[in-house]
Amino acid sequence: MPSLLDSRSLALFLAVADALSFRQAAEALHLSQPPLSRAIRELEERLGTRLFDRTTKGVGLTDAGQRLLPYARSVGKLLRDAEAAVACRGVPPALRLGLTSAVEPAWFRGLAQRLQAAQPGTTVTTVSDTSPRLVRQLGVGKLDAAFVALPTQAPGLDVLELDRLPMVVAMPSSHPLAQRRQVRLGDLVHAPVFWFERARQPAFYDHCQQVFARHGFAPPKLREPADHHVLLAEVAGGRGMALLPRSFTALRRPGVVYRALAEGEALAVGIGLATREGRQPLREVLVAAAGVVPQSLATPPPARAKARREAPGATTRRR
Repeated sequence: MPSLLDSRSLALFLAVADALSFRQAAEALHLSQPPLSRAIRELEERLGTRLFDRTTKGVGLTDAGQRLLPYARSVGKLLRDAEAAVACRGVPPALRLGLTSAVEPAWFRGLAQRLQAAQPGTTVTTVSDTSPRLVRQLGVGKLDAAFVALPTQAPGLDVLELDRLPMVVAMPSSHPLAQRRQVRLGDLVHAPVFWFERARQPAFYDHCQQVFARHGFAPPKLREPADHHVLLAEVAGGRGMALLPRSFTALRRPGVVYRALAEGEALAVGIGLATREGRQPLREVLVAAAGVVPQSLATPPPARAKARREAPGATTRRR
């Protein structure tokens, strides 16, 4: 008797269960939404039960979906372990590498070229996307590794923190606060602030909200444009301010200045290397090409240690 379940159906179910969005799951799987929705309906028909509640407010797991979820994760892990057991454990000849679109640290530049120089014969393809999407692509085998923003939920993956980027304030150069070298969240409480939507990076969004609550920071919020150049144009035009990782200070725009934020370390964006389990040799090659000392091996100054204690326990900003 044929099984009602198969690895592909479970992978599709898991993608929707993790994203709780058919659209986001389809994007992560590089599918259009109708075939994904159709495949989930066919799975539900075979099982004789609904796995997802679909409402105008969103998607949620039914009781049956909740019961299936741990089994789907276990099967996915077993398949990944089996692939790792028979595959080359070093750098694959066609390396698929994800880069978070949340931050642009200097060491991202030329990373693919450094990898190809260190591993002759290797072709490196990079994909820039939001960290949650990169995690999903890595989980289903679409990527070999990914540099993701932290914190981001990454179930079943090994995540090594490599870097931390404190938050700074981008403001109009004509604003009175631009005369200071450092500002506090309390100084910005009445200024409109551009901020990203929770769906783009839930774990980091929730972490920031906790920090904001501790400091009583609840300014008027504006929807943050996905394009950073558009965002800086809005700031230059005086529409609002933006909280950004320090790496964005490399983006120069007339009418915009960056100022240090006193709470910048507590809001710091981490950068982590995510791989599937058992890929230690690949991880070592990627860390060497990045040219940064993993945070777990570095001795943090007191401020950084405090910021790390404030961060949520789950591994992996924004976009």
